Amino acid sequence: MTTAAPTALAFADGSPASTGWTLSDSALHTNHGSFGAVPRRVQEEQNRLRAVMDAGPVDWFSTLPARIGDARRAIAGIVGTAPEHTALVPNASGGASVVYNSLTAESGAEIVVTDHGYGAVTMGAERAARRWGGRVVTAHVPLDASPAEAHERIMAACTDATRLIVIDHITSATARFLPVREVAASARRRGITTLVDGAHVPGLYDAPLDGLDCDVWIGNLHKFACAPRGAAVLVAPGELRHELFPLIDSWGAPHPFPERFDTQGTLDQTSYLTAPASYAFIDEHWGWPAVRAYMTELADYAETLIADAFAERTGEDHRVDVGAPVNALRLVRLPAGLATTHPEADALRDRVVREFGVEAAFTSFNGIGYYRLSTHAYNTARDFEAFVDRLVPTLCELAVAAPR
Repeated sequence: MTTAAPTALAFADGSPASTGWTLSDSALHTNHGSFGAVPRRVQEEQNRLRAVMDAGPVDWFSTLPARIGDARRAIAGIVGTAPEHTALVPNASGGASVVYNSLTAESGAEIVVTDHGYGAVTMGAERAARRWGGRVVTAHVPLDASPAEAHERIMAACTDATRLIVIDHITSATARFLPVREVAASARRRGITTLVDGAHVPGLYDAPLDGLDCDVWIGNLHKFACAPRGAAVLVAPGELRHELFPLIDSWGAPHPFPERFDTQGTLDQTSYLTAPASYAFIDEHWGWPAVRAYMTELADYAETLIADAFAERTGEDHRVDVGAPVNALRLVRLPAGLATTHPEADALRDRVVREFGVEAAFTSFNGIGYYRLSTHAYNTARDFEAFVDRLVPTLCELAVAAPR
């Protein structure tokens, strides 16, 4: 693993990459993976489009579906999918809800999820299963499981009643890959529908659907792809796409998939229209391969730096074996007693940003708390060095004071 600090990215004129964003200088930003960050230039374009919308709403909304279609085709090309298989949705959780609401109910049907699943998506699966008079079955996958072991655990949870498998491409709480290609192939052989939650994938990896034969794949464009919030992609390459309808019934309902998703009434869909500009911004200034390489090197450095800083104070190993690591998302184990549950992790996140001005992600898995760091073009080694200085001593003190 690389432990040297990589050279920070800069624009051609020498100015820091961070000047391309509008993130506050008063806060330390180490959590791009949760809500993303929109480049300044893209914000300006979105605001320009909103001004056009408000200046002539009749003309805007009467011509909007055609422009959404153009954006959708551009995004399909970027993600590496066919436009006719690609729809735009507000976020990955909304895409999952499209699937849950559109599938034909089968009495007693089971939905298989994993214990790494994103909470909102798993809750949606539970509601769907209740409507079907069925149940959700959770496959327990060890954090350090190899792809082969993870595949075995997930498929072992399936029965003759399994109707749907919901699997993360990259897990949110545990920052690891799950073997989506292998699971989707096994599910296909058994006649089970597969929904892949790729919320974190767009921007992190090129052509993420290559070799993946799933029924539906969803991915957020507002995270590592840096699009405005409220932009995500839903890809349905098979026959199931004909059954999928948007969450809002609108005048586009008679159209085939995906055109019916292009008409959603009076929603502000400028996030869809500007999403391609976010990809172009990164590509124009540094190129996506260079940015991905930088994010990986910086994550290597930050992971080692922070784990070692904790270890110096606790005498314990804070590195984490996640089985299948991600380039720009990493886990560092927190001192014992911190963030042992999801509510505790969220409370720690809120306290840290409020009291210390640090935007950070804390997660919990199997009763153990973690700091989930994420990197992007605007981050530098100094961000994570500052994290060590500002937070590591305090987090260790909070752990000592935590009730046992």
